[in-house]
Amino acid sequence: MRLSHLVLIVFAATPALGSAQTTRARARDLGVAPGIFAPGPLNAITDVTGVKVGQTTIAAGDSIHTGITAILPHGGNLFFDRVPAAVHVGNAFGKLVGSTQVDELGELETPILLTCTLCVWRAADGLVAELLDMPGMERVRSINPVVGETNDGGLNDIRSRPVTRADVHAALANASTGAVAEGSVGAGAGTVAFEWKGGIGTSSRVLPKSLGGFTVGVLVQTNFGGVLQVLGAPVGKELGRYAYRTAVEGTRGDGSCMIVVATDAPISERNLKRLAARAMMGLARTGSSFSNGSGDFAIAFSTSPQVRRSLANTSPNAASLRQSTELQNDDASPLFEAVIEATEEAIYNSLFMATPVTYRGRTIDAIPLDKVRTILDKYHVRER
Repeated sequence: MRLSHLVLIVFAATPALGSAQTTRARARDLGVAPGIFAPGPLNAITDVTGVKVGQTTIAAGDSIHTGITAILPHGGNLFFDRVPAAVHVGNAFGKLVGSTQVDELGELETPILLTCTLCVWRAADGLVAELLDMPGMERVRSINPVVGETNDGGLNDIRSRPVTRADVHAALANASTGAVAEGSVGAGAGTVAFEWKGGIGTSSRVLPKSLGGFTVGVLVQTNFGGVLQVLGAPVGKELGRYAYRTAVEGTRGDGSCMIVVATDAPISERNLKRLAARAMMGLARTGSSFSNGSGDFAIAFSTSPQVRRSLANTSPNAASLRQSTELQNDDASPLFEAVIEATEEAIYNSLFMATPVTYRGRTIDAIPLDKVRTILDKYHVRER
């Protein structure tokens, strides 16, 4: 029997799961500001012009805690107006549907969806159905949905596979260029990170004009383990929760992290793959152990019109040429720094904004921010 569920459509970074959300804070509110570059106005992936994020949180009693997080590179039809993209795999214990075609062609033709492990195929099917029903898609006979996941089975009845096409539709329909809700929402509703409640997190960086003035945005779905560090301070050890803390009791740090990187810099799939690889360095800074059971994937895309790939003028009977203007390799280095910083901060935001979730009597607590502040002050790493 299929459980009926409550769908919460998440519109912005306002409280979504009760009053407890109001006690949470983003990293910068705690004086945690990784790196040297400034964030964009929203400090979110949506600071990259045109990028939209929509989320659906699925809840039923204390057994269903999952959802959909949708990332749209732009508001048009991606199938006909594609963007260059690339995937980097840190550890491949996971599922990223559609990644092989992205690797082969170097482009995205659908939005990116994040969800739970056993919901991947239902989400992909829902995404294909939604796109095939769009105007102008009547003759399309092949489409490559891109759907990533982490395993939220510790807080979600994952075997019930509760995601439906309606949930996918809702996430796509409410996608906006505004603030992004973080923590226990969307695809992060049932995730766990560093033995605390994980979730969705986002951050951005804007390069100085002298370095191109480009924006890099990152969104993460955190569900992994290791030894948590915040700006190098050993927060996990101080709080007594970390992988391998004892031979008998300690966890192994298994889990996964999905990382989505957006930029408006004019770079193609080759340098986007390099950009995605640097996101793993931001993940490492937080203390991830990249364990055997961890699926760590980064997918990066560029929204720049200078590298956009339109099918509108493509003739099936004649060769066509595409012109593009790309950033030189040497000028990509500031983007690499920016993605490392934004990934690190997005992960902190996913933890700091998360709220407790109870699954069949077992509660995963949110990381205690008062204790985090004390630890950061002890190691003199917090900005005031």
